[in-house]
Amino acid sequence: MIVNKAIYREGRREDIDGDISDAVDAARDQGRCFVWIGMHEPTAEEFALVSDELMLHPLAVEDAVHAHQRPKLERYDDTLFVVLKTLEYRDATSDIEVGEIMLFVGADFVVSVRHGTANPLAPVRRRLDSDGELMGFGPTSVLYAVLDEVVDHYGQVAHEVEVDIIELERGVFAPEGPDVIADIYSLKREVLEFRSAEDPLIPVLQEIVRGKFPECRGTLEYFRDVLDHLLRVDQQVDAHNELLTSVLSAHLALLGKQQNEDMRKISSWAAIIAVPTAIAGIYGMNFDHMPELKWRIGYPLVICVMVSACILVYRRLRKSGWL
Repeated sequence: MIVNKAIYREGRREDIDGDISDAVDAARDQGRCFVWIGMHEPTAEEFALVSDELMLHPLAVEDAVHAHQRPKLERYDDTLFVVLKTLEYRDATSDIEVGEIMLFVGADFVVSVRHGTANPLAPVRRRLDSDGELMGFGPTSVLYAVLDEVVDHYGQVAHEVEVDIIELERGVFAPEGPDVIADIYSLKREVLEFRSAEDPLIPVLQEIVRGKFPECRGTLEYFRDVLDHLLRVDQQVDAHNELLTSVLSAHLALLGKQQNEDMRKISSWAAIIAVPTAIAGIYGMNFDHMPELKWRIGYPLVICVMVSACILVYRRLRKSGWL
C-alpha cells in the first residue's frame, strides 16, 4: 500500500492532495521538482497503479512486488532500479531480521518499495525534508539518503554482533561454563546472512562512485562517504566470521581437553581398583594349598597389602598429575 507521497520542488516538500497521476503530471510540467511515492509490501494490483503511470519496466516491477532479490543496481531505459537488504537486530533473540527496499529512480520521480519491518524510511524523509540543499540534487538525493540510512544500520548491527561474540567468548573460557556450540553456530549463521546483505552492495556503490551513472554525478562525494562506511562494516563482518571460527575451535579444544582429563581420571581409578581386584581374584580360586589361608594374621595381612598397594598407586598417579 502507499504509505507516503509528496512533491519536492527546489528542495521543499509539498504534500499531494490529488491522486498519483496528478502529482506526476505536476512534477513533469513544473520542472526542477520530482515526486516521491513510498509503498510498503504492495500487492501487484496496488503497484500497477504506480507502474502504469510511470511506465516502469515489468521485470523490475515483478522484482519489487515479490521481493527476495539480491542487492543490485540495474538500468531499465531511463530508470535506475536499486535493491537493498535491510537489517535489524533483535535483542530478545539475538537474531538479525532481514528486509528489503527497492528504489525506482527516474528524472522526475522516486518510488520506494519496502518489505519487512526493518529500517522504515520515515527518518530518511524527515532528514531530507530538513535539508533543502541536499534535496536540490533531485531524485538521486533520495537514493543517497536511503543508502546512508541502511549502511548506518549495518554498523549498528555489527556492533551488536560484536557484543554477542564477546559474551560467547566469556562463556567458552569461564570455568564450568555452559556448552555454547549451538549459540556459536546460530550466531555464525546470522553473520553469514549479514554478509549476504552487505557484501553485494559494495560493487553497486563502487559503480556509482566511478561515475557509471550520470544521474549520480552531482552527489558522488556523498556516495563515496557511504562506500567508505560500507567497506568498514565489511571488514568488521569478516573479522566477526573469523573470530567465531576461532571461538568454535577453542571451545572444541577445551571440550577435548576436558574429555582427556576425565578419561585420565577414570583410567587412574581403574588402575587403583585393579590391584585389590587381582589379589581378591587369586583368593577367589579356592586353592587348598595356600599356606597363608591357615595363618591367623593371613586375612588382615592381605587387607593391609591391598590398602598399601592402592595408596602407593594413588600417590604415584597423583604425583604424575593424573588425579
